[in-house]
Amino acid sequence: MAPRVLVSDELSETAVQIFRDRGVEVDFQPKLGKDKDKLAEIIGNYDGLAIRSATKASEKLIAAATNLKVIGRAGIGVDNVDIPAASKRGIIVMNTPFGNSITTAEHAIALMFAVARQLPQADASTQAGKWEKSKFMGVEITGKTLGVIGAGNIGGIVCKKAIGLGMNVIAYDPFLSAERAQEMGVEKVELDELLPRADFITLHVPMTDKTRGILGKENLAKTKPGVRIINCARGGLVDEAALAEAIKSGHVAGAGFDVFEVEPATESPLFGLPNVVCTPHLGASTTEAQENVALQVAEQMSDYLVKGAVSNAINMPSITAEEAPILKPFIRLADVLGAFVGQVSDDPIKEIEILFDGQTANMNTRALTSALLAGLIRNQVADVNMVSAPIMIKEKGIVLSEVKRDKTGVYDGYIKLTVKTDKQTRSVAGTVFSDGKPRFIQIKGINMDADVGANMVYISNTDVPGMIGFMGTTLGNAGVNIANFQLGREKEAGDAIALLYVDAPVSEDVLAQLTANPAIRQARPLVFNVE
Repeated sequence: MAPRVLVSDELSETAVQIFRDRGVEVDFQPKLGKDKDKLAEIIGNYDGLAIRSATKASEKLIAAATNLKVIGRAGIGVDNVDIPAASKRGIIVMNTPFGNSITTAEHAIALMFAVARQLPQADASTQAGKWEKSKFMGVEITGKTLGVIGAGNIGGIVCKKAIGLGMNVIAYDPFLSAERAQEMGVEKVELDELLPRADFITLHVPMTDKTRGILGKENLAKTKPGVRIINCARGGLVDEAALAEAIKSGHVAGAGFDVFEVEPATESPLFGLPNVVCTPHLGASTTEAQENVALQVAEQMSDYLVKGAVSNAINMPSITAEEAPILKPFIRLADVLGAFVGQVSDDPIKEIEILFDGQTANMNTRALTSALLAGLIRNQVADVNMVSAPIMIKEKGIVLSEVKRDKTGVYDGYIKLTVKTDKQTRSVAGTVFSDGKPRFIQIKGINMDADVGANMVYISNTDVPGMIGFMGTTLGNAGVNIANFQLGREKEAGDAIALLYVDAPVSEDVLAQLTANPAIRQARPLVFNVE
């Protein structure tokens, strides 16, 4: 059955056709996003929801989205999506962070020019029949120092364009390496150095607890007298009231703002001030950008629903379309390893360690970890998946660590899971053979080579004579057919384990017959998703 996507905001017909061309059934209702009740009534019928800014994917809507697997936002901002609620329900949230990068960067440059030459004020004066040539004395851009706060995707484009305009560019970005700064032709500085040196300051950082109010009263006081400030990133990065006071005092010469603390912005301390240029969040408002993000979100959602590829997800590791087929069997292996420990353990988990050996260390380990954690807690939470599992593990306060190392054994690569509780430590390791199927290669430190079946029985016992015959006879008398039987032991008369691949689930009565043998410490049924 083809996956179904609801488009509840305006997308182009070309974008809608992308869904159809890629085997996705699409329901195009561009006005539905504004009708919250109707949207909530029908959202349970869809696998995907494609939106812009009009649709509000609230906690209430997400609760009604019983089949939803992905929400795609055509644009970079996801303020209209309750990401924590979506994550807990296992719904991937995607955005399109690169579709409007050039447009937003160009808007920042445009505002910088507008503020430098007082273009809107001069236009209004001239069209009012005045000729106030001496009133609108501007400043040149060439030779001035531009301070860029945030030199990522959009900020990097601004840097390039500013250098082309003959500006000296300094950048503050904790994630910007010295090598990358040199490649870009910018000087990497700390914020306290940028503020007093920059003639213009432009912001291009996301809104986080650390960046909120990054240009507040204290930092504005550190800026160079006569500075001009541009914000096309996020409202709230600059304290509007503090900036208004700095403009009134003459310390700040002007500002260009496309984003505001409260939007729609019907009022702001900046409104009405001289040499302040304000636009209604137009950063992404070009024909090219709107089409680009629409096409991009349709491609991303289709790739996920049809191929399992994840790109530009807010709450899920990305998996490219190229690596998806390679990664898929290892994701299945990771899920199996987690599910094994989850089904044989009863005590609360305190610590989890995941070892990636050999080729697995060079794979997308974030995705593998997410799959393993989903398998681990599925026995407790039936509807957990790769999106929600890491959040649940974190909420439980479980310590999670990952180790990567070069090949150490006979296998090209394997994954080993070790789980600690207050009472014991359990470990299991597995790999994927050339047939693409997962295999157990070690349990409790005991080496073995066992297929993974949909129904299995795990037996932990003391190594004594007659155990193989006892297990086979007990299951045979109960009408259980054994497809495969793998054994392993620590040493003679020591700990031993058996993994039995059976054709049908084993009843509690049969398990009780097995554990009645004093040599058997544990007999657990195992169920795996091996499709």
